[in-house]
Amino acid sequence: MALNLPRRVSVLGSTGSVGVSTLDLFDKAGVEVEMVALTGGRNVERLAEQALRWRPQIAVIESEAALPELRERLKGSGVEAAAGAAAVAEAASAEVQWVMSAIVGFAGLAPTLSAARAGAVVALANKESLVCAGPALLRTAKLAGGAVVPVDSEHSAIFQVLDPTLAQHVERLILTASGGPFRCASLEAMRAATPEQALAHPNWSMGAKISIDSATMMNKGLEVIEAAYLFAMPPERVSVLIHPQSIVHSMVEYRDGSTLAQLGPADMRAPIACAFAWPDRLPWPAPKLDLVRDGPLSFEEPDLDRFPALALAKQALVMGGGAPAALNAANEAAVGAFLDRKIGFLDIAATVAETLERMERTGALTPSGEDALESARLTDATARHVAAEVIAGLGRL
Repeated sequence: MALNLPRRVSVLGSTGSVGVSTLDLFDKAGVEVEMVALTGGRNVERLAEQALRWRPQIAVIESEAALPELRERLKGSGVEAAAGAAAVAEAASAEVQWVMSAIVGFAGLAPTLSAARAGAVVALANKESLVCAGPALLRTAKLAGGAVVPVDSEHSAIFQVLDPTLAQHVERLILTASGGPFRCASLEAMRAATPEQALAHPNWSMGAKISIDSATMMNKGLEVIEAAYLFAMPPERVSVLIHPQSIVHSMVEYRDGSTLAQLGPADMRAPIACAFAWPDRLPWPAPKLDLVRDGPLSFEEPDLDRFPALALAKQALVMGGGAPAALNAANEAAVGAFLDRKIGFLDIAATVAETLERMERTGALTPSGEDALESARLTDATARHVAAEVIAGLGRL
């Protein structure tokens, strides 16, 4: 039986790890797509190579300084070149059936909302879109006749095993976490950790921001917020387990005692394939799971003393309003400061906690209006300003 696969597609964040995996999947699976738009951040060489291979209507580089080079590389190809955040958002609104949203950070929110308004199926790998404006994004997609299908391996796992008609019978969602490079490290070792040590993830090859989030486990905290929004679960019914092997990607525990899990090798192309073919399944030469070779499997509770980011994320989710967006912005600022060696590793979570406290005290976490994007932008900007003050204070200690 022929699969009903999307034909017209766009990939936002094509030069990052998820974007590269998406295009690689298309190659490996031999799917025929009409590429409408590819967008990248600063890697103009990779974006040009992808554009020459896939021949989209438009290739957009976020860095406006890189536009002349992109145009030069694409000269004579027939591919339009553009640059800037507004051009990325405009490319995201093109009429397509499927959009991979893989732009890292808050910058991915506006393009993701643009894609949702256009009625596309949005394959979502951008955490910040849900964290900062989850209810609005999901509502926008539904009203436009599209959908949001998660690509993060944990949410993809839940998406695959959670029967929406049985949601009221769910006891809890269990997100699994590798534990990152400091799973067994002491607080003293984490306090002295360098960016190089924090970037050395044991299971995954990811960008710098996501790798640091994995090391602090803020990534899992953000995923708790995402899961609560995506699957309409209250905070107390979303939990986290450390699973170093990264084979069980997440679980759904039902009230009758059954726990359903989705398993697979640590390969992002699997959840991408699921999101691309949904509700069908895409045949491709995927790595197969070998439990005899890859076992045994182990699980442990996360240590909130060493990984306070988990508790901070749950706190922001409970607070509601602009708290999740503030949490995300403060974390982005703190991760940047850590990578620039301005603060220590443990100062990342401390910066986020202090930023939330200051903003709550001043009433800055109350949404500013009906426009979800503008409200998120204001909260984001305020949180970055407050976080910068906190970071400056830490730097003087």
